[in-house]
Amino acid sequence: MSARGKRKDDEDHVYEGDAPPKKTFRKDSDETDEIVVCEISKNRRVMVRNWQGKIVVDIREFYVKDGKQMPGKKGISLSLDQWNVLRNHVDEIDKAVNENSLGD
Repeated sequence: MSARGKRKDDEDHVYEGDAPPKKTFRKDSDETDEIVVCEISKNRRVMVRNWQGKIVVDIREFYVKDGKQMPGKKGISLSLDQWNVLRNHVDEIDKAVNENSLGD
């Protein structure tokens, strides 16, 4: 596996039994239309924001630069259509996760 595919450590990952993610409905800054919906882990957030005039659901890693949280390259921005497709398949995803975690 390449160095790019390796993870630095497991401290940012959420495992079964961990505390549920924090839900915070707040504007991230005064300059943008960003609402932080959920902090998945220390450096990962789910946000709803306006990007180029379109509403997107953004799931992204953040890093600290000069004491300020900045969005990183690792993440995905889903259009509302893509978000709805994902949301409509949650039961199927949960079923697949449960089936694959039986051996753990």
